[in-house]
Amino acid sequence: MKVFTIAMHKDGKLTSASFELISTAKSIGGELITAVLSDNAEPLANELASRGGGKVLAVSHESLKLFNDEIYAKVLSRLLTKWSPDVVLGPASVYGKSLVARLAAKNGYAMASDATGLRIDGDQLVVTRPTYGGSVLSDVVVNDSCGPYFVTVRGKVFSESKDGAGEVVNETVEADAFESKMTVKESRVESGGTVSLNEADVIVSAGRGIKNQDNLQFIADLAKALGGAQGASRAIVDAEWAPYSQQVGQTGKTVNPKLYIAVGISGAIQHLVGMISSGTIVAVNKDKDAPIFNIANYGIVGDAMEIVPALTNKFKAELS
Repeated sequence: MKVFTIAMHKDGKLTSASFELISTAKSIGGELITAVLSDNAEPLANELASRGGGKVLAVSHESLKLFNDEIYAKVLSRLLTKWSPDVVLGPASVYGKSLVARLAAKNGYAMASDATGLRIDGDQLVVTRPTYGGSVLSDVVVNDSCGPYFVTVRGKVFSESKDGAGEVVNETVEADAFESKMTVKESRVESGGTVSLNEADVIVSAGRGIKNQDNLQFIADLAKALGGAQGASRAIVDAEWAPYSQQVGQTGKTVNPKLYIAVGISGAIQHLVGMISSGTIVAVNKDKDAPIFNIANYGIVGDAMEIVPALTNKFKAELS
């Protein structure tokens, strides 16, 4: 089996998901190909090769500096035609979902999204993915064996590949692949924290139970003490206490950190959809009957604005 992974980068640095995909591919087995597209792809390709990326295809062009899914899809389609993989893996991030869906549609093949597990059963790839808000895990296989099977993989499910064999192949693609009706002028960093929700191992999220917007500072302090990111429920985003970029849930981001701390969040299904697969869930809520406690590994019943500062001070003392 030939597995093709798509590496992504931001601000000239490879995302952690790029190395997680390499580990995902290794778990399947077979020949590994990794593609990286950038205005200067060779340094990124060398890093991928040193961390087990297999045959790393580097495509450099000025139009690839910023993400444009139309151009990326055209370039990758040319590479897929040339290398004929059986499976194509991309990250289940905002950019990854957009790109892989476009690639699958453009090439007319099947796709499974937000995978949390992959395995080989006979000669078929079986993809495990959450459905019904994460309450059910389903196994998905493709019936038609011709053409690649496109899959996006949820972040933080697989560990990052640290080392391994690899070689860099500098690829050239015809000039028409870099033409697009859309021009990406710039990419702006989201405000509100230095750690991305999708990249974070620790997330501290706030809900209506924090009482008022000023108390968000306590959430930010705890997140900073843990080296994590700050999240929010839809309720406080709608109330304009927090930006949409921090929203976790059905209409926000799906996250998968090692530790998720939900502060003053009742546990509506719309929120649980976005964080239920987190490694360890800690809930802080004054209502002992709040639904969030049904899925939490640990629960603290009490006033969040007394508990959170105490946790922050404790972690600062332990981690200093």
